[in-house]
Amino acid sequence: MTVDAKICGLSDPAAVQAAAEGGARFMGLVFYPPSPRCVTPEQAGELVRRAPDDIAKVGVFVDPSDADIARVLDQAPLDFLQLHGAETPERVAGIRAFAGCGVIKAVRVARAADIADAAGYGAVADWLLFDAKAPASDQGALPGGNARRFDWRLLSGRGAAAGHGCPWILSGGLDAANVAEAVRISGARAVDVSSGVEAAPGRKDPARIRAFLKVISRL
Repeated sequence: MTVDAKICGLSDPAAVQAAAEGGARFMGLVFYPPSPRCVTPEQAGELVRRAPDDIAKVGVFVDPSDADIARVLDQAPLDFLQLHGAETPERVAGIRAFAGCGVIKAVRVARAADIADAAGYGAVADWLLFDAKAPASDQGALPGGNARRFDWRLLSGRGAAAGHGCPWILSGGLDAANVAEAVRISGARAVDVSSGVEAAPGRKDPARIRAFLKVISRL
């Protein structure tokens, strides 16, 4: 079984190099100012230029306007936009048409109904990304990258059906120590990691990136 990996929240050349050399399929760049992983369009452009062509470049946005997206695309050509906010299926379709690139729609999961409720995105997204939903009591939680995981058994046995017609990515609290178990339980064919390969919030550790991708390569 081949498992694809996305290293998200990259912000420096050494981390990009580690992701590319380790065989990551996707590299994620965050454009959400409250996040410690946020980069400017200009910084993103430089990182994209340093990355090889065979790694897909993903821009992570939270409820962006068309102008927000245009400012980034003017500086950094992207293959996918990852939408991590409250975007409706109609808005996802509109963004996809406006940007002219693929879309990954993040879905926050705490219970099985959250996966079922994502059905409307299957026809308008290229990928779904299942991430952990923060509890309502955590008012300071970011839309992603909180090092939380959800019950992977919620995805077990669903296979391709979990994506409602498109492939899906497992995210939330993954690291080199638990990703093999996460894949085994959930059946994921693609995984996303951010905080799990960091030395501190927003500071990627190339050694942890390489360790994570080494585990993936053996699955």
